[in-house]
Amino acid sequence: MTQETRANRYTVLATQAPVQSLLEIKRSEFIGFVQRVESEQEARAFIESVRKRYHDARHVCSAFVIGADRDVQRSSDDGEPAGTAGIPMLQALLARRTEGRDGAETTDLSDIVAVVVRYFGGIKLGAGGLVRAYTESVVQVLDAAPLTPRERLRLGALDVGHHEAGRLENDLRSLGYTVLGTDYLADGARLTLGVFDQDATRTTTEEQLASLTAGSTTIHWRGSSWVDLS
Repeated sequence: MTQETRANRYTVLATQAPVQSLLEIKRSEFIGFVQRVESEQEARAFIESVRKRYHDARHVCSAFVIGADRDVQRSSDDGEPAGTAGIPMLQALLARRTEGRDGAETTDLSDIVAVVVRYFGGIKLGAGGLVRAYTESVVQVLDAAPLTPRERLRLGALDVGHHEAGRLENDLRSLGYTVLGTDYLADGARLTLGVFDQDATRTTTEEQLASLTAGSTTIHWRGSSWVDLS
């Protein structure tokens, strides 16, 4: 069963591949990366992989946010003056605005690590210049990154007769439901649905199912599962 969280929806990268961009400021190069991760271990492994690839770089700064509730947040200045790299990068991740379920803008980006590699160009940027550069580097790479909502779906099972399964599945799909599968058993068929994990959504689902089946079928709610809505 999926671990329960306060949030039932957040935003993630829509690709498993790293996204990269290049920013040049006063001859310094800032190579920015973002990568989707599911754990702190994965985030640190990606940071180390970038560090090995750019082993001659002066600084490899990083920040990451993990979890639906964004409860894991870490950052590193990697030798830059304290507070001029890692924290601005982290703030850029936390402040990223995306569209929520109701169409309003929200800040819920998570399961992401950002790494910025800096090659010093010989001109000092100062503390303020570094903050702006590392922030802009993360913003720029996020602008190039595909994002997608990720929702916690409550799973429900419906037991129906063999002859009803196909029609009911089509009706549910036409109403916009996510049908995760249909199992044909010896004494009937079992449909598994995934609906947005919210009390009002479950109530609406129960009412629509009662209408579709003339009250002959009851949905049995089970665990939950996170699904990308791509």
